[in-house]
Amino acid sequence: QVQLVESGGKLVQAGGSLRLSCAASGRTFSDYYMKWFRQAPGKEREFVAGITWSGSTTTYADSVKGRFTISRDNVKNTLYLQMNILKPGDTAVYYCNAGEMYWGQGTQVTVSS
Repeated sequence: QVQLVESGGKLVQAGGSLRLSCAASGRTFSDYYMKWFRQAPGKEREFVAGITWSGSTTTYADSVKGRFTISRDNVKNTLYLQMNILKPGDTAVYYCNAGEMYWGQGTQVTVSS
C-alpha cells in the first residue's frame, strides 16, 4: 500500500514558476514508475510527465516539454514537478501517480494571465 500527498499548488502569474511535491509513504518508493497527471475543468485527465525508478529516463507530454521537469528523490520518498514559464492553459488539478495503481488527492494550480 502506498499513500501519496501532493502539495505546492497555488495561484501564480503567467510566466512564473512553481514546484509541486508528492510525498509518498508505505511501500518502497523506488519500486514504482512515477507520473504526474493533470485535469482541467471540463476536460479529461491527461498525462503530464513520467520518470523511471532511477530517474535516468523521463518523458513529457508535448504541451509541457521544455517547460516542466519531473524528478524524484528515493531517499526522501518524494516526487517533484518543476514548472516553468507557466501558461493559463496549465491551470488544472495536478495528481501524483505511482505505478498506475496509487493516486494522490491532487493539488490545484491556477495560472493567471
